[in-house]
Amino acid sequence: MDDRRETGEPLQEPLPRRISVFGRQITMPQSRGLRIAIGVLLTLFGFLGFLPILGFWMIPLGLLVLSYEFAMVRRYRRRTAVWWERRKRPSE
Repeated sequence: MDDRRETGEPLQEPLPRRISVFGRQITMPQSRGLRIAIGVLLTLFGFLGFLPILGFWMIPLGLLVLSYEFAMVRRYRRRTAVWWERRKRPSE
């Protein structure tokens, strides 16, 4: 029998969390707290988008990062994705 089963260690490494933005895959940190902190900071700094370097583009990116951690934000992301796909589809 495999020794890892006796010690309670997982048999496989967890898959790294990745987000897809405009066709690019971005690997997120393993730490859940760090992912939440990144999402919150991106969203908060996005509200300061009128300042140099910062931009309003940070708000949707921060919400995208947070959507992988919180079901409430994930629901809104999914609704927006469905709405966008229906909007893009030509009317029949």
